[in-house]
Amino acid sequence: MKILVVDDEKIALDHILSILERLIPGSLTVGCRSGEHALEEMQKQQFDIAFLDISLRDMDGIELAKKLKMINHQLNIIFTTGYGSYAGEAFSLHASGYIMKPLTDEKVRRELEDLRHPIAKTPRTGKLRVQAFGNFEVYDENGIPLSFQYSKSKEMLAYLIDRCGAFCTNGEIMGILWGDEASDRKRSYLKNLRTDLNQALEKAGYDNILIRRRGMIAVIPESLDCDYYLWLKGVPGAINSYRGEYMTQYSWSEFTNSQLDRTH
Repeated sequence: MKILVVDDEKIALDHILSILERLIPGSLTVGCRSGEHALEEMQKQQFDIAFLDISLRDMDGIELAKKLKMINHQLNIIFTTGYGSYAGEAFSLHASGYIMKPLTDEKVRRELEDLRHPIAKTPRTGKLRVQAFGNFEVYDENGIPLSFQYSKSKEMLAYLIDRCGAFCTNGEIMGILWGDEASDRKRSYLKNLRTDLNQALEKAGYDNILIRRRGMIAVIPESLDCDYYLWLKGVPGAINSYRGEYMTQYSWSEFTNSQLDRTH
């Protein structure tokens, strides 16, 4: 994914670049502090998305958007501004999004998940990339975060990865996700989570990382590019990637984290 970011304020420009680095690691991101510079970059290569500040010193952001669209009419334009009065004019250009400053990870994430022009996907040749150290995150080979309908679906995948390929029963997973006894309602919800997880992986082109048996499920570790697995193997360069944090958003991860901490 190629992203163009235009803002004449250095602090604002650096802020959105850092957000994109967190949300879409591995993407090509080019920052510009003027409209003229942005047009020069657009002539060099085709971008998928452009984040444009509306109030630029050398050029009106709306006018810049028109010029960029003339070069690539499929460009997803996302305006960023501190003023709401430009919204009507922005959407008359069929902009993909409009974000009020200050920008946050969540605001940017919402726009990235609802682009007007879909970005063409390339055939999958790499592995699903898993970040277990720090917050748990899952990305495709292009650095795009996988999207799940339910947050518990993502947590279930995290637990399966934590188990390093061992089969987990439905009862075990329910105990991890909800911490109480199984019920018919929980069993029904778990079916929805498994369906959501399968669909998210299939949609991203990774339908070969899970093994399913009656009432049990596991991941195939060899199908994942996971920092935790590389650390366990002692791969050079992976040893120092652990900094005392492991799947920090999940309380059940503390057991593995304490083992990692002792070994480290």
